[in-house]
Amino acid sequence: MKALVYHGPGQKDWEEVPNPKIVRGTDAIVAVDVTTICGTDLHILKGDVPAVTAGRILGHEGVGTITEVGQAVSTLAVGDRVIISCITSCGSCSYCHQQLPAHCLNDEGASGIGWIFGHLIDGTQAEYVRVPFAENSLHKIPAGVSDDAALMLSDILPTGFEIGVRNGRVKPGDVVAVIGAGPVGLAATMTAGLYGASRIIAVDLDDNRVAQAKAFGATDAVNSSDPGWRDAVLAMTDGLGVDVAIEAVGVPVTFQMATELVRPGGTVANVGVHGTSVELKLQDLWIKDIAITMGLVSATTTPMLLKLVAQGTLAPETFVSHHFTFDAFLDAYDTFSRAAETKALKVSITR
Repeated sequence: MKALVYHGPGQKDWEEVPNPKIVRGTDAIVAVDVTTICGTDLHILKGDVPAVTAGRILGHEGVGTITEVGQAVSTLAVGDRVIISCITSCGSCSYCHQQLPAHCLNDEGASGIGWIFGHLIDGTQAEYVRVPFAENSLHKIPAGVSDDAALMLSDILPTGFEIGVRNGRVKPGDVVAVIGAGPVGLAATMTAGLYGASRIIAVDLDDNRVAQAKAFGATDAVNSSDPGWRDAVLAMTDGLGVDVAIEAVGVPVTFQMATELVRPGGTVANVGVHGTSVELKLQDLWIKDIAITMGLVSATTTPMLLKLVAQGTLAPETFVSHHFTFDAFLDAYDTFSRAAETKALKVSITR
């Protein structure tokens, strides 16, 4: 088969590799029908994730068709169309029982991490992928849900919802600011309304993404390159600040922005993946009764979100801005890596 293989910082290729095989009875082999690229893949290619070693097949998102199941798999069958979750869950360890498979104590590469595809084991940017703990890590797709819609449930939609909206404790009537209108920030924007937010304010430097945010559920949008951006947001809250500030970028300045926008008693929900330290001004925040949450997605809400997609309540296929086929994988990477120029949100790469 062919796969997108990492060969060290800055090096990748779409090349021939051996087909995956069943290793354990709980495995399944899935023919990948459509996959995508994540910002995390770009971090890996920069050398920012040293646990990813040369020779690893990248990717942790996908939709496909089961071609083989292990002898212990009884609830899935060959021919089932499935979402491949970005988080692999053994289903039996302490963390999985606590609904925290992000910290699954599986023995696939390392203990204590549920994100193993394209990280500690071969991933989904390939014609076939081996899925460990298949019954807990694959979701059957109901009829009527498109590949592109299902693909967004592998990672970005549950990430934006779980780490931004749910952990941010959004409740009916809240005013929510989402800082960063990239794919995950827009996923938080799309799902904040599920918990009754009365106003969702998108904040970003990019005019294109500021404009796009309203199509994903934002009631208001502010370009933070404007010197008056903070006053503009506060004016939407009677000067009090937002109830929930969701940080969806992962750099110090946007985290600082979130802490400046939140009102006393509010919550800062950090979704962005930070590569450097952030200054936490406790001397200012403690007296405001601010809660700060953060985390790695566990994807435990995927079944619920899938029901909402099937019912037409959510339309995550709108995240897909560009379509490619497997033989244009390198072109897809080029387009996604230059998102500011190409206006890419998520790319869909099909068999």
